[in-house]
Amino acid sequence: MTFRVDVDEAVPMRDGIALATNVWRPEGPGPFPVLLVRTPYGKDDAGTYGNPKLPDVFAFVAAGYAVVAQDVRGTSRSPGTFVPNAHEGDDGADTLTWLAEQPWCDGTVGMWGGSYMGFTQWLAAVRDTPALRAIAPVMSSADLYGAPWYSPGGALSQDAVLTWGTLSALRNLRRSLADGHGDPADVQALLSGVDDPRRLHDPLPLAGRDAVTRHLPWLGDVLGHPERDAFWQEVAAIDRCGSITVPALQVGGWYDVFIGETVRSYTMMRRHGGSAAARDGQRLVIGPWSHPDGADLGTFPDRSFGLAGSIKAADVTGEHLRFFDRWVRGRTDIPEDTHRVRIFVMGVDRWRDEVDWPLPGTRYTDFFLTGDGRANTAGGDGVLTREAARAEAVDTFRYDPRRPVPTLGGTVLAGAPGTYPGPADQAAVEAREDVLCFTTAVLDRPVEVTGHVTLVLHVSTSAADTDFTGKLVDVHPDGRAILLCEGIQRLRYRDSLTEPALVEPGAVHEVAIDLCVTSNVFLPGHRIRLEVSSSNFPRYDRNTNTGGTIATDTEDDLTVAVNRVHHGPSRPSRLVLPLVERDDARAEVPA
Repeated sequence: MTFRVDVDEAVPMRDGIALATNVWRPEGPGPFPVLLVRTPYGKDDAGTYGNPKLPDVFAFVAAGYAVVAQDVRGTSRSPGTFVPNAHEGDDGADTLTWLAEQPWCDGTVGMWGGSYMGFTQWLAAVRDTPALRAIAPVMSSADLYGAPWYSPGGALSQDAVLTWGTLSALRNLRRSLADGHGDPADVQALLSGVDDPRRLHDPLPLAGRDAVTRHLPWLGDVLGHPERDAFWQEVAAIDRCGSITVPALQVGGWYDVFIGETVRSYTMMRRHGGSAAARDGQRLVIGPWSHPDGADLGTFPDRSFGLAGSIKAADVTGEHLRFFDRWVRGRTDIPEDTHRVRIFVMGVDRWRDEVDWPLPGTRYTDFFLTGDGRANTAGGDGVLTREAARAEAVDTFRYDPRRPVPTLGGTVLAGAPGTYPGPADQAAVEAREDVLCFTTAVLDRPVEVTGHVTLVLHVSTSAADTDFTGKLVDVHPDGRAILLCEGIQRLRYRDSLTEPALVEPGAVHEVAIDLCVTSNVFLPGHRIRLEVSSSNFPRYDRNTNTGGTIATDTEDDLTVAVNRVHHGPSRPSRLVLPLVERDDARAEVPA
């Protein structure tokens, strides 16, 4: 294979800024279809092309595509100021228009890339530029409030915001220092938070990260907009999915911080996409992966999914090439696959092709919380059962924001010291008195849970505002309590993410907590467990329980909340699981 590379082509934007762009072209006269990636992480970084979560750029070129990599505004070799998400719609549209005018481009363009590179695709797709024919966001989001910066329940995704924000501020500072500006002392201040997550996450108030906000003022904007207001609506491509006319190949991981929004953008585009191609051309691939690099083998300290669980086994590059050949090249000779969805089913640890998502025939089944009011810790009396509770009871715990429940695994970028993203054993947190545990009897047959998981709780609190969290856990025969999915609901946002309302202390409210999505077969000998608490830190920020502005509350403002979960015939608190029953042998216990 031979090709040519043009480095640092200056692509003009509508306001006169010209963005640094590399162009990889196959040998030959062309013109070629183009695949574009726009990145804030450096187009010249080999990691952009060698990251196993992303497709192989050399395979694209070998298949006859020109590949274009661009530094987004204000990053690496592109001029301007980097304001996350602010310019990606216009700049993406201008780049697509420029590409279509080049003699080596045949007028068709696809976009690809993961994480922030996925944001750039969704924001460009909303502009409906004629040259754009398809997008392929990997582990990304079309609603930046829902993920990664906040959550469907209104809590700040603190780990994601501060980890990514600090690294971005550090890149901006180094860029300023190279230009003769900035304070070198800030380098150490930022690095200290990167090296020790406790220094990054523990200090209050949250809005007091001066070294970060000096070099990335966007952090102040994020903390200053805790509601899903116009600031977030402006960059929510999913709110305008009727304007998106191109199909999307979406790749996610069950333990990726973006997974909830990855799945939601698929379902929203299937229903409301702006063209038949956009609706019918959606594809979804989900494996047992987390977001950080190095979590691509499907192997974690507390749980391994075998060789089939790796990114390489999923053939991400092949998936991209088939998708782009069909929608960018327009190869109608490629047969339509009736299975739009490919998922890795944990428990049986196998890949499976599905017609759509949610899986047709899914039965959303209530598992009720019962017990005598002593569900504290895994050794308590909390029971999870399909039979409705026969007696009223209340489980009580104290939530002290000075002593939050620590994050163990899950959908994090970095997490707490000594932990890792992914399917971590929750035994340590299940020994805490402020964690309620409700567990089924030992299963005598497989139970498949694939889809959206919801927790409906009847709750009260002594505070004006507090949080309630939930985790779905697979309890193995050896005692490991492996996390599957999780969520949080901030009570002030129980009815609306745009119009918060504090609660009356002691009043009982029914709240629905989005525990995100999963696919897992609970095998015979296992048990299904639900954890309920009020914190998961630093995955989410700590509710200070004051009812005030959480980002500016200090250590002196923190208030202990006495929180209660009510269950029984009149207050049916329940876990709603998407059960899938198969007539074939695909969900059988592995040999």
